[in-house]
Amino acid sequence: MGILKILLVILVTGFCFQTPVLSFQNLTCNPNDFQALQDFMTGLSTKVGGWGNDFSSNCCKWPGITCNSSSSLGLNDSIDTYRVVKLELPSKRLVGKLSESIGNLQQLRTLNLSHNFFKASLPVSLFHLPNLQLLDLSFNDISGPIPVVIDLPSIQSIDMSGNILNGTLPASICVNSHHLRVLNLGVNYLSGSLPPGLGSCSSLEDLRLNMNDLRGGISEGLVRLRKLTQLRIQGNQFSGPLSKEVGNLINLVCLDISTNSFSGTIPDVFHSLGRLQFFIADANNFSGQIPPSLSNSPTISLLGVRNNSLEGTIQLNCSAMTSLVSLDLGSNRFDGPIPSNLPSCRHLNNINLARNNLSGQIPESFKNFHTLSYLSLSNSSISNLSSALQILQQCQNITTLVLTMNFLDEELSADPTLHFENLKVLILANCGLMGSIPQWLSSSSNLQLLDLSWNRLEGTIPVWFGGFRHLFYLDVSNNSLTGDIPRSITGLRSLIDWNYSSVQDPSPDFPLFMKKNASARGLQYNQVWRFPPTLEFRNNELSGPIWPEFGNLKSLHVLDLGFNSLSGPIPNTLSKMTSLETLDLSHNKLSGRIPPSLVQLSFLSKFSIADNQLEGSIPTGGQFMTFPNSSFQGNNLCGFHAPSCRSDSKPEELDSGPPEKSSRVELEVDGVYIGIAVGFVFGIVCFIGTDKYVWTWKF
Repeated sequence: MGILKILLVILVTGFCFQTPVLSFQNLTCNPNDFQALQDFMTGLSTKVGGWGNDFSSNCCKWPGITCNSSSSLGLNDSIDTYRVVKLELPSKRLVGKLSESIGNLQQLRTLNLSHNFFKASLPVSLFHLPNLQLLDLSFNDISGPIPVVIDLPSIQSIDMSGNILNGTLPASICVNSHHLRVLNLGVNYLSGSLPPGLGSCSSLEDLRLNMNDLRGGISEGLVRLRKLTQLRIQGNQFSGPLSKEVGNLINLVCLDISTNSFSGTIPDVFHSLGRLQFFIADANNFSGQIPPSLSNSPTISLLGVRNNSLEGTIQLNCSAMTSLVSLDLGSNRFDGPIPSNLPSCRHLNNINLARNNLSGQIPESFKNFHTLSYLSLSNSSISNLSSALQILQQCQNITTLVLTMNFLDEELSADPTLHFENLKVLILANCGLMGSIPQWLSSSSNLQLLDLSWNRLEGTIPVWFGGFRHLFYLDVSNNSLTGDIPRSITGLRSLIDWNYSSVQDPSPDFPLFMKKNASARGLQYNQVWRFPPTLEFRNNELSGPIWPEFGNLKSLHVLDLGFNSLSGPIPNTLSKMTSLETLDLSHNKLSGRIPPSLVQLSFLSKFSIADNQLEGSIPTGGQFMTFPNSSFQGNNLCGFHAPSCRSDSKPEELDSGPPEKSSRVELEVDGVYIGIAVGFVFGIVCFIGTDKYVWTWKF
């Protein structure tokens, strides 16, 4: 009897709860909302998967649509229907323009159409939706100005970054938007100054106006935003002194004003910013010294003032700066020694002091710098390389050493006791170092990038270079190295099968620069893995052949063997280097013919075989038609980039025979030898140029 009662209760309960659910499921999409979405579709040149009458006449069942019943929204509609409250179609590759009909979705709370290809201007009606809380149109191709009149009383977050918006920032953006917490208009073309009305956004916590064309200074309205935690205005044209009123923004966690034209001294107001963790003021015109309230800040984690005109000795109170992790003072006018107290900043990992007027030696105190991971001292006047290496090897966590343009004309230490087990990046370029490539480097099995260029190193390239499993960038150019290129180089694993995701970037905070010569603009790479996989052996005294096994390096982008004494033929297997973009074999003693299969290299953009002993016709087709004549000069060649071939000599064409087997038959006609290629000739050639480039590292 007890079991029967329980079953009866379950049946009755199920029936009682089922009836309203069925009634709720029978609700249909509100006709006005349905029409608005249909009009939205007419503005698209691509289809939205799962939308339209062919799929369902109830728009609330369409992907990306969320509905609530009108009764649950507190509406007094005569007929209870579903109302569209969310329209979310991010990253759907949608193309078209935004329809004014969006303004008819009166109950819309969330609109997310980010990461698509919407064009044309913003619909005015979009900025008069009474219930809209989140608007995300980021990373589209929307152009034109932001509407002058904005009435979004419920809005909490606006993200229209990464578009082509122009004009000024509307003064009305905060007039009736008292709940706005996030405003992101970064990476557009907005101009003019900051409107005073910005101060009306009393709830604003995150303001991002980076990468626009805004001018003027920090407005009075801006410094009234006491709830701001994020202020990112980098990459504009703000100028003048940085207002002391910025000290009123007491809740700031991140202040990024980099890449502007602020000038004068940095105001000493950081004692008021008790939550500030990131201060980034790179690439401005600041002068003077680091203010005491900043050099004593207990909350600062990242201090970046690179590329200004700050001067004097570096004075940081590491006892107070207990949160400091990254310190970037590069490209200023600091002088004196490297501060010996830096190891007492107990969380400090990354230090960039490059391109200052520092002198002296690496402090002995760095022996105890166990948190140090990244150190750049390039373009200074540091001396005593042997002592520096002895000290720095005791920094157990060091992964990146950038010491370019120091230790002038010193000897590269061959001390076998040196050991850098965790080293991933070593740059010792442009130092005029003497000696040979040291054996102790072989123990740095984690090396990813090694640059020893522009020194006076002698001897041979070590065979053990080929054992580095992670090495993808090797530059030993502009030295006096002799002998063959070790065949083991052709077995570098990272150049055979390059996997970007497997590289753990050892320098996440500071951009890396690569500069080819004194007049060229530097190329900036923010991560080490963004450097192109490269082998640079240019301008040495290397001899011997170009190994056919170079063709195994399918991930190599740049191969520069120019200005050496390499001899023999160009291997046809070079054509297997399918990622190759640049190849320079110029100014060597190479002989034979140009492998016709090199025209298969579809990514090849720079190429030179100038000043060798090559002969025959120049292959035609592919990228070969785009190279200048100078890429082929100084040989005995004929064809498209050279004097016309004789009538009895045909241009080299790609054969369709087997890829690996080839032979050569020499016929004598009127005393002239003509080479006939039989089978399929397979190879590759790339170009860097006939000029000698100076490679300089800036950090």
